[in-house]
Amino acid sequence: MDASDQELQQYLFDLQGYLVIPNVLGAAEVAELNRLIDAQRLPSPREKIRFGSAAGVHGPDHGFLNWGEPFCRLLDHEAILPILRLRLGDCFRLDRLYGIRMHKGQTMGAMHADYGASARNAFTKPGERFHFAPNGIYEGFTVVAWNLTDCGPASGGFWCIPGSHKSHFKLPRQIHEAPERASCVVIPDVPAGSVVLFSEAVMHGTAPWRADHERRTLLYKYCVSQMAWSRARVLPPPDVPLTPRQQALLTEPADPHTFVPSLFSDGPGVER
Repeated sequence: MDASDQELQQYLFDLQGYLVIPNVLGAAEVAELNRLIDAQRLPSPREKIRFGSAAGVHGPDHGFLNWGEPFCRLLDHEAILPILRLRLGDCFRLDRLYGIRMHKGQTMGAMHADYGASARNAFTKPGERFHFAPNGIYEGFTVVAWNLTDCGPASGGFWCIPGSHKSHFKLPRQIHEAPERASCVVIPDVPAGSVVLFSEAVMHGTAPWRADHERRTLLYKYCVSQMAWSRARVLPPPDVPLTPRQQALLTEPADPHTFVPSLFSDGPGVER
């Protein structure tokens, strides 16, 4: 990627709160990841939509990272690192992960933001401007969603309100209750092999799945090194070797640069 392409990606991510990078994985890579998922003999999505979870509310585990090296290769894929660095700095960690499988007609949760004016912990009053307090957390988490089947306006999957991570107002009730009727909500076209990066502060969620084929998405959730969403951690996979940078992504939360080195060869104080 040349400098102008990276500059465009950074601008669009900052502007929209999300970014689609098309066709990062080739057909053979997508097929291999799907084959490894099939080998797990998971229950039907009708029984359980999420799979391969680690950390978060799911407790410490290695999740699907131990299903094969192709899952670990996505941890620090070169296509996602520039945007993660833009958003999270030189020192960040993998906070949690899980996969999503959906069959036609299934739904999953409500549209939400984890930080900012529309977050559940913001206590914003509808119609009143929200003033960001200096001791609050409004940034710091970025999700990388790898799509192993086609998603888009005709199918469903990831949807969001572009730019909402910068809003100072609570999400209006009519959008929260019926996002499918709101013109500000978009479902981007995300072919298999493409990746979506989005801020946890942007209003986002999962649109009802309408396609005949199964939805398959792998979500890796990153945060700045000194933060954590829960007490649980993603554990290194016991049967799959990791590179030094992949191991660094699974370290305990700590102050950047003081206890956590830069993940990048041109970062300060790095010995790689």
